[in-house]
Amino acid sequence: MSGPVGLSRAVLTFILVSGLGASSFARAAGAPPDTADIIEKLTPPKLSPADLNAPARGIRAVAPEAPPSIDLAIPFATGSATLEPSGIKIVASLGHALVSPDLAGSHFKIEGHADTMGAPAANLALSQRRAAAVAALLSGKYGVPAEQLKAVGVGSENLVVQTADQVDEPRNRVVRVINLGP
Repeated sequence: MSGPVGLSRAVLTFILVSGLGASSFARAAGAPPDTADIIEKLTPPKLSPADLNAPARGIRAVAPEAPPSIDLAIPFATGSATLEPSGIKIVASLGHALVSPDLAGSHFKIEGHADTMGAPAANLALSQRRAAAVAALLSGKYGVPAEQLKAVGVGSENLVVQTADQVDEPRNRVVRVINLGP
């Protein structure tokens, strides 16, 4: 027996039992993250009073392993730093998130990533232009202070999905946003 949109009873039961809401299921199915998702991913973990008092009690505080970050598959025109309309929508969600009270005052690194197609130097330059385009849109249209954004191109270094050279892998063409803190 099928439920809404052809989902089986087992899938619907899994969604309900696992606590996945409609937006969580949509993301799992490949939908881009919304503003709330981005805020959640970029918000640093809250420290408890015990964590804050640890140094006073002679306990060394342990820093989190990595700052909060999110990878966004922001579509650009092929070989260009021009955002596709669907990419502009993702940047709008990002812009709303970065000016939210939860994240206001934080600084962010906007990293442009590329796949391994083409020459590494060209990919590095393209990823820098794409990161700069996202940062410019965030600052110009959504009011994120430019001094809180650092656009960096990393080309095909630190691939999301490891591939050989000259592999067209869309999952490697992402913009990673990293919360650097206040």
